[in-house]
Amino acid sequence: MDNKQSMSFEYFKIEVFIPETHFRPLQRVLQEVGAGHIGQYDSCLSYSRVTGTWRPLKGADPYIGSLNQISEEPELKVEVTVQKKLLEKTLEAVREVHPYEEAVINVIPLYRIGL
Repeated sequence: MDNKQSMSFEYFKIEVFIPETHFRPLQRVLQEVGAGHIGQYDSCLSYSRVTGTWRPLKGADPYIGSLNQISEEPELKVEVTVQKKLLEKTLEAVREVHPYEEAVINVIPLYRIGL
């Protein structure tokens, strides 16, 4: 699906992989920008514990880990639904609180939400 097709969707799911130490600031900014608003509820998100692995290459400035060595650390995978009109504002807010040099933030178009 190209970018033009995905932008015809009204809702998106954002997945953010982040250290647990940064979860509360992330939760706060998501609420502030209106992400996670579904029907008569706001602040809706889910998170699960995962393990991330990566290897910083030459020129990287890693938040965690050492150059040319594979790192493995616990992280949280945070998932939140966002309306299209709030997508860019939400991504900017996530980037402001995310500590990683190369943050993993996936944006997935949703065919529908709810039932």
